[in-house]
Amino acid sequence: MSAKAADKDNKNTSLPISRVRLIMKSSPDVSSINQDALFLTTKATELFVQLLAVSSFNNGSGKESNTLAYSDLATTAEETDTFHFLTDILPKKILAGEYLKTLAQMQDEEAEDEADN
Repeated sequence: MSAKAADKDNKNTSLPISRVRLIMKSSPDVSSINQDALFLTTKATELFVQLLAVSSFNNGSGKESNTLAYSDLATTAEETDTFHFLTDILPKKILAGEYLKTLAQMQDEEAEDEADN
């Protein structure tokens, strides 16, 4: 791919192609990256992020105020089969107090189970 073609591809993408190349090269299985594959991966990533954002916005609570919040993304990841694989990356946020309470309950249940055995 010529330099002019690479510049044209950069103008057709929102994500920086150099960053996508850097991420792809961080994999030990990748030795070289074809320019066409790099461009298509960049475009596919953009479309995926766009789909996630639109789905989250449409299903989220920020429609009235025209905003998209982290909680909208986390809810979409949890409730939509298409995005369910993102639940580890986009977990629902909970307050520290709630977490500590849940953790204490789990430890109490484990202690009861051990006492029963």
